[in-house]
Formats: sequence, C-alpha cells, structure tokens
Amino acid sequence: MPWIAETGTLTRSDLLQLVERTLEAVGDRWGHTPRRVLLLPPDITRMHSGSGWITEAFYRQLTQRGAEVHVIPTLGQHEPHTPEQNRQMFGAIPEERIHAHDWRTSVTHVGTIDADTVREVTEGRADWELPIWLHRTLFEEDWDWILNIGHVVPHEVLGFANHNKNYFIGIGGHATICASHLAAAMCGIENNLGTLITPVRHLFNLAEERFLGALPDAYIQVVMKRDASGRLVHCGYFAGDDLETYLAAARLSARENITVLDEPLQKVVCLMQGDEFFSTWVANKAVYRTRMAIADGGELLILAPGLKRFGEQPEVETIIRKYGYRGTDSVLAAYRNDPLVREFAHAAAHLIHGSSEGRFTIRYAPGHLTREEIESVGYAYANLDAMLARYPVDTLSEGFHERDGESFYFIPTPSIGLWTTRARLDERRTAAVSAVEDSTQ
Repeated sequence: MPWIAETGTLTRSDLLQLVERTLEAVGDRWGHTPRRVLLLPPDITRMHSGSGWITEAFYRQLTQRGAEVHVIPTLGQHEPHTPEQNRQMFGAIPEERIHAHDWRTSVTHVGTIDADTVREVTEGRADWELPIWLHRTLFEEDWDWILNIGHVVPHEVLGFANHNKNYFIGIGGHATICASHLAAAMCGIENNLGTLITPVRHLFNLAEERFLGALPDAYIQVVMKRDASGRLVHCGYFAGDDLETYLAAARLSARENITVLDEPLQKVVCLMQGDEFFSTWVANKAVYRTRMAIADGGELLILAPGLKRFGEQPEVETIIRKYGYRGTDSVLAAYRNDPLVREFAHAAAHLIHGSSEGRFTIRYAPGHLTREEIESVGYAYANLDAMLARYPVDTLSEGFHERDGESFYFIPTPSIGLWTTRARLDERRTAAVSAVEDSTQ
C-alpha cells in the first residue's frame, strides 16, 4: 500500500509539504539519515508535470539534512539535456550534481527475462528474451536512498508512465529499450494505452522483483488534471515502495486523464509545446494519445513550433527518414531486411506507433522542418504560421470548437492524457481487468 496517498486539488505549497512528509516516511521506515541519495526524475518532456521543481525540493531538503544528493534525469534514449535545460527543469540544483544517462555506454547487465516468459506474457506476440541493462551507478555506488520521481499518465508502451519505467526505460540500456518497445508494438498500441498492467509492464514488474530487490528505493508519483478553467493542476500524490503505489496512481490517472467520447472525432488539432517537443519521436504523443478517438477518414493536425528533427539519435533519424510512418507491414519488412532497423528495434516500434495504418490523416505544421521532409516520411504538411492564424491556440480551450464553418476538437497538451471513444474503450475493458488480476495474484 502507498505510504502517502493524497488526492484532490493540490497546490505547490501542498506538494512541498508532501515532500517533507515523504522524507519523514522514508526515514521512519528505513531507520537512518541518508548520507548519499540518488534522485531519478523525468526528462524535460515532462516539465509541465512539475516533476522538475518537485525534484529540486527533494534536493534542497536532503542537502539541508546533510546528504550528498545526485540526479540522473531518466532520459531513456532521448538526447541529453543542455545545462540551460537542466536549469529550466531543475532550477537551482548544481549542474555538477546532474548526470546524463547514456543508454549505450553507462549501463551494466543485471539479468534477463527468458524468451519463454516473454512469449507467455505477450501471448506469443513476442518470442525473444528481454535483457535487463541499467545504469551502472545503481549497483556500483553506495546509495542509502534511491527516489524515483515522476508523473503517472497514459502511456503507449506501459499503459501508464512512471513507477519502474524510470528504471527499465528511463535509465535502461539499448538492448532493454529495443526489446521492450518492439514487444509493446507487437501487443498493439491501442491495447496498451490506458491499461493498468500491459504485457511489457508485467515483464518489468518481474524484472524488478527478480533483479532490483536489494535496492533501497521508493516511488514518488503525481497525477494531474485540468480544472474548470482549463488549467493543469495536481490532483494526486502517491509515495511508497510497492506495486500498489503505482496502481493507486494509475487508477486516479485513468479517472482524470482519459476522456471518453460518445462518437469519433473528424478533426483534432493538437499543440505540442515548442520548449518541450523537438522531434517527432516525442511530438508523436499527439498521435498516440488521440488515435483511439479519431474517425476513419478523419484528420489529426499537430502544431509543433519546436519540431526540428525526427529521431533522438542519428541512427534513428536515418531509419525514420528512410522508411517513414507507413504502417506495420512496411515496418516489419524493414525490420526483417535491414540490419540497422534490427539493431535499433525501438525505432521500428516507434514507426508502428506513429502510423495511422491508413485510417486517418496525420498532418504536421512544424517550426523548422520543410514540407519535403514532412511528406517524405508519410505525413501531410501544413504551414505553421497559417495554422496558428487559423487556430489561435492562446484563445482555445480543450474541447469542441467551430471556426469559419469548420468543426474541430482542440487539445492543448495531448501528452497529459488519452482520448478515446466509448466503443473502443469497452472493447478492451474485460481484457484489461483480467490482466491486472493476473499480475497481482
């Protein structure tokens, strides 16, 4: 059970008090004052969640108590933060205490989930082993406390983000990220989204139980929602060291962050903030989180003023530019025939997740990429200035609008939620409940 479970509208002052309560709870349970503490927060693509200043509050409180504190943003395979981004995300935490994760060079092998287990959990959709590579500092340095901090929100691979995602993706190695993402793609993005325990989440839970049991770790998880005025506010704070801590937060996120519509949407307009989303790798959350709500033949327009590339590494950029977002069959053919795609299998998963499979149009209005670049990867193009004039985002609230005879549904921050029709959600409800029951027995 969670040590702390607070719900309702939570102010910044409330959260700062909860940080103090969390440190007292950890100290009471672990019975000592820490000398060295590792904080594992999200990267800058979760900046809107407040996880950055919450991490800064933990750092400040711990250093005032005499601890040596270090921070590793859980980048996964994302591009490392610049010093400016670290200041933007983590405030006054000294740059020398913030360490970049490198998914290829800073990891060590800690164990493997065998292929038979992967096959069983994924019901045969994936038949490869899941090697677990994690940042070596977890095991090679002496930590008194390890605190995972983050935002629980619907997620395309794990159903909901955070909890041990911070380990196995956030500071995971190349082999772990590639094997797990491709397994998730094979299980189906629309089966994963908003499911409490997806097959890959179940595999991560097994890995945590088998390989990480000796770590002195706990989870601090926040949930957000939009209030009546449309502002993002915190509505949940959960701290603890078990699976139920995650499930409590995910259940609240399911209630607050999944918008269920009676009918599919013909036109959706999304804004991906220019100071957070620089690649389609992360901006495609607009595709993931809305796809279950968009009608066959409909259109998704993504306003992306910060968009300047496709991938987060040169190899993935090459793969996306070569093969594009052209559907599962095309991607699997590339995976079978191209050694580079097999080496970077998470890119294959991303291309599958980012395709509408021909069901609806995905149109990007990018800040820096050209029409030729956008169209070369299989997306439609729109001019950003023209689209911002047509859809003045500062004046639009989330929901239905009509402008110049056009009806559309506007979503200002698609990364914080999931939009679906009631019919699509009901199709999966029985399977999702069954998966949770199986995983917690």
